[in-house]
Amino acid sequence: MKYAIPAVIFSGGKSSRMGRDKALLPFGGYASLSHYQYMRLQHYFSAVYLSAKEDKFDFEASLIHDRYALSSPLVAILSVFETLKADEVFVLSVDAPFVNEDVVRKLMEERQEGLDAVIARTPGGVQPLCGIYRRSLMPLAYRQLEEKRHRLTALLEKGSTHYVTFEDERPFLNVNHPHEYEAALCIKGKN
Repeated sequence: MKYAIPAVIFSGGKSSRMGRDKALLPFGGYASLSHYQYMRLQHYFSAVYLSAKEDKFDFEASLIHDRYALSSPLVAILSVFETLKADEVFVLSVDAPFVNEDVVRKLMEERQEGLDAVIARTPGGVQPLCGIYRRSLMPLAYRQLEEKRHRLTALLEKGSTHYVTFEDERPFLNVNHPHEYEAALCIKGKN
């Protein structure tokens, strides 16, 4: 069964710690991490989009362009809801290739009326780029943008956010640095 809400893969980051665009690094038998994530999430969601500043991808994909000059996940959230008519979206960072069906299912099961967001949390902290965002957060997001406060954790603290705790950190491994990318390739190779 596929979930009816759209999934959006945030792949417009600067990748400064990686030294090159991590969304375009080869992964899991695909030419890029973004292509891997795009194909994988299509198993779970009826519509999947990539969020980025420009079309830098070498595969056919539905794209949501950032509508602001600044680069931040907050800008991406605003651009997503300004582009799509959906009342809620599942958001995942391109650099989290091990978030699996169990994580997605648990987040989807925790959705409730009156919430602005349902977000993963691990012992290591909040995972703001793994969860469900609702359009009801837009007024707060615009205020955050005006105040030049781009951290999603600050937005989530102001909204009605339900945090879903996951004890296992492994699905949330981020590929930010070259050594993390190499480790992720090793893990993927063993599976």
